Amino acid sequence: MAQVLEFKLPDLGEGLTEAEIVRWLVEVGDVVAIDQPVVEVETAKAMVEVPCPYGGVVTARFGEEGTELPVGAPLLTVAVGAPEGSSGSGEDSGSDPESTGGSGNVLVGYGTGAPAARRRRIRPDRLDRAVTEAPVSDAPLVEAPVVEAPVVKVLVAEASVSEGPVPVVSPLVRRLARQHDIDLRRLAGSGPDGLILRADVDRAIRTAEETATARVAEAPVQAQVPAAAPNGVAVAVDAERIPLRGVRGAVADKLSRSRTEIPDATCWVDADATELMAVRAAMNAATGPSAGPKVSVLALLARICTAALARFPELNSTVDTEAREIVRLSGVHLGFAAQTERGLVVPVVRDAHTRNAESIGAEIARLTELARTGKLSPAQLTGGTFTLNNYGVFGVDGSTPIINHPEAAMLGVGRIMPKPWVHQGELAVRQVVQLSLTFDHRVCDGGTAGGFLRYVADCVEQPAVLLRTL
Repeated sequence: MAQVLEFKLPDLGEGLTEAEIVRWLVEVGDVVAIDQPVVEVETAKAMVEVPCPYGGVVTARFGEEGTELPVGAPLLTVAVGAPEGSSGSGEDSGSDPESTGGSGNVLVGYGTGAPAARRRRIRPDRLDRAVTEAPVSDAPLVEAPVVEAPVVKVLVAEASVSEGPVPVVSPLVRRLARQHDIDLRRLAGSGPDGLILRADVDRAIRTAEETATARVAEAPVQAQVPAAAPNGVAVAVDAERIPLRGVRGAVADKLSRSRTEIPDATCWVDADATELMAVRAAMNAATGPSAGPKVSVLALLARICTAALARFPELNSTVDTEAREIVRLSGVHLGFAAQTERGLVVPVVRDAHTRNAESIGAEIARLTELARTGKLSPAQLTGGTFTLNNYGVFGVDGSTPIINHPEAAMLGVGRIMPKPWVHQGELAVRQVVQLSLTFDHRVCDGGTAGGFLRYVADCVEQPAVLLRTL
């Protein structure tokens, strides 16, 4: 006899606690193989295809596209054939979920727990029996003050209110009820065995809205005053509210934490990038044995950063606030800011200090393409030690960027454009760029930060300086 197994949203790693369903890859009734991707979800850091550890027939899906689910919430159920040699049915078979074809390899690299036990519907008669057998407290009842509110909870089947389990299977139904302040314990389900369906919750919501409308109609008409937001700023009634979740929510949390914890300071300098641009043009124009892939300006700047960090290792560090220690890091994992349709992401070039400009450029191009397609893994978005931010692509000259917590510094690069410049004692038109360094004042003083930025500017103006470190 087939056994129905429930597959829950697995732990996606990196401290992620929820994910949003982007696209279902299977329908109810489809036959799935072990480790076949069944749903595409978006976390705060990446888009991930989630494979199912069971093979069988999909019997139910939990959540529509666009629904956000917490880790551990049911994703789908799969009817799995009983293993050979098994006999009996139901609870008497004693079958182990792990023997029904589960692989345990969901999201390789993160790991999964044991398969979830089968969910069971709660019969109303068992609920009634639980209520009857429950001990009654002798504590006196305290009457709380009643506060009138426009939104009214619907009370249905008052006598069936229980502290036991609520006969609801779908997490969507629970979420819908929670969003509209509907007490599921006070609803009588119209489904099999008293199961509470979405139609029951929708009916309760309509009843609550009609009741609230009637009360508002009876109340005296008052002028509509903008509601006050928690921060005390008046908000118009028709203002749009956009949830801070996914990538936007993760960015908001990280930037807020950076501003709260890090005492940052910024210094900047203008540099003549004419020689750097000439060197890049010569590299890309090379033919024969010396020819190679095209080298971008960002790759050259990244190589300059690794050379500068070797001279000023204070900026390749982090602060352990609990131990009150500066942790100086041995390797450079260089993050670079990339704007995508999903928002700002910071892919990380691992071991950038061991790479040359060509290798760094190839890795930046690879990670940028993954960022555009939303296929970056959480591991490719974390672990950076220093960030390079090329905001010049937006047509701006300067900025005071916020440090990518828990790093200690970020180099910002503005647009490179022709400007009047004194060169060799004469006024000339040169390719000028503004460089800005935002740094954590806890890890170093202005002298170190200024030395780092001056070295970067010298390498931009005279690329031959880099030959000393090659």
